[in-house]
Amino acid sequence: MYNSKEVKETIFKKHGKSEKDTGSAEGQIALFTHRIEHLSNHLKSNRKDYNTERSLVRLVGKRRSLLDYLKSKDITRYRAIVKELGIRK
Repeated sequence: MYNSKEVKETIFKKHGKSEKDTGSAEGQIALFTHRIEHLSNHLKSNRKDYNTERSLVRLVGKRRSLLDYLKSKDITRYRAIVKELGIRK
């Protein structure tokens, strides 16, 4: 499973404050990025899967709103997470 408990713990440990800190903006952005990459790879081989395409668009929107929130609250944290994850606007 691409989104198992262990994978989530490592993502939150690396980008959040701890592996149990699931509410931080950085941790959620990192988790959304992981899910977006997985869905993008799925859509490359299954291009007519419109439900997955819709889910991908919704996830990108959620990540964008979290990034906008983080940018308005703390620009240094925003720049750090964008650089670390390689996200481009």
